[in-house]
Amino acid sequence: MIVLDTHVWVWWIAASKELSRRARERIESGMGTGAIYVSSISCWEVGMLVSRGRLELTMDAADWIARCEALPFLSFVPVDNEVALRSTRLPGRLHDDPADRIIIATALSLGATLVTKDRRIRAYEHVPTVW
Repeated sequence: MIVLDTHVWVWWIAASKELSRRARERIESGMGTGAIYVSSISCWEVGMLVSRGRLELTMDAADWIARCEALPFLSFVPVDNEVALRSTRLPGRLHDDPADRIIIATALSLGATLVTKDRRIRAYEHVPTVW
């Protein structure tokens, strides 16, 4: 079971060469089991990036997300009260980026590995990561 960080989700859908071989392999193996998750906070991040001109999609962000939601092997995890509160109580030292904290809390709540290129998250010893 894996949770995709926002950039990994975008790169994977775009078939970007930015993805590492290990990340691509983990995602491909997850496709067969339906064990690929994305936090709903990533939808917010994509919308914000598009609105600020930092991300360009081939279609409107809402349509892009709807197409991703239709993929049978990808599930979106809402930011519920448990995840929201857990993101404020993460052990150890971690930066204060709320989206990163929610994505990490989502992975921990699911008992999943987080797929991310983010070095700060990979250095955080309390969540298993792959890149």
